[in-house]
Amino acid sequence: MTRLLVSHVTEYEYASPVELAAHIAHLRPRALPWQTVSSFAFHVDPAPDRVRWGTDHYGNAVAWVFLDRAHPSLKMSVRATVDVQRRDNLASTGTPPWEAVAQQATLPDAACDVAEFTCASPMAPVSAAVSAFAAPSFPPDRAVLEGLLDLMGRIGREFRFDPEVTTVSTPVERVLQLRAGVCQDFAHLMIAGLRGLGLPARYVSGYLRTVPPPGQARLVGADHSHAWVQCWLGGAHGWIDLDPTNLLVVADEHVWLGWGRDYADVSPVRGVLLGGGRHSLRVSVDIAPEPASATSPQ
Repeated sequence: MTRLLVSHVTEYEYASPVELAAHIAHLRPRALPWQTVSSFAFHVDPAPDRVRWGTDHYGNAVAWVFLDRAHPSLKMSVRATVDVQRRDNLASTGTPPWEAVAQQATLPDAACDVAEFTCASPMAPVSAAVSAFAAPSFPPDRAVLEGLLDLMGRIGREFRFDPEVTTVSTPVERVLQLRAGVCQDFAHLMIAGLRGLGLPARYVSGYLRTVPPPGQARLVGADHSHAWVQCWLGGAHGWIDLDPTNLLVVADEHVWLGWGRDYADVSPVRGVLLGGGRHSLRVSVDIAPEPASATSPQ
């Protein structure tokens, strides 16, 4: 088990005061069989008039934050301790053919939890170009996990990580043309390609612990929010997490915030404002293992 300390700070500065604001925040790590949230603290400055916690349609923890008075800036801070258990990888040859998985996804028993993630969504639409890109990874009768690993590998090898070429609203077909983007783009591209083949796939929002080069100090705030893909392997195997940006079958180096159809369902913070004009945004994320002295017996 890996114990990780999470710090996430989001700061907005407005050109003019915001008179009223309502925000939705997906910032509490999700409780999962392999992930336990040992501690969690959420702070908003200025102090909100109301905060209500609940769960969304996908079971993710969500906070509704309301500010009814003028404020020139907003800061949301999270500190959490998360225990993540390592997940064993599956052998690709032990999973069913991908066509069988696509067929299972249409059956009534799977519909409630799975079928929704075979459908196009606003940021991961099904298109002929993206489906054609994914198709070579899934020849007839290929084991579904073998195809998934092949598609992930192609994205990781053929696409360049470049935060300068895309924005949060860049369409997946444009990402395909550019052969470049960021983790969100690569997740949406893989999801759209799988859905075009009838395979269930969902978007995961969370964090990735990074490791500094040997001999260099770890930089506080150098980590980032991250995105990857969950793919369904059929009723006998369930979901597996794949990170196309880093060519990883996710084990214990990630922290899960939540999942949905695409980024719009689980963006860390979004809201509706009255006033404010133009704004600047700063985000700082820090993910670190708990110091050994904190867990060593006395």
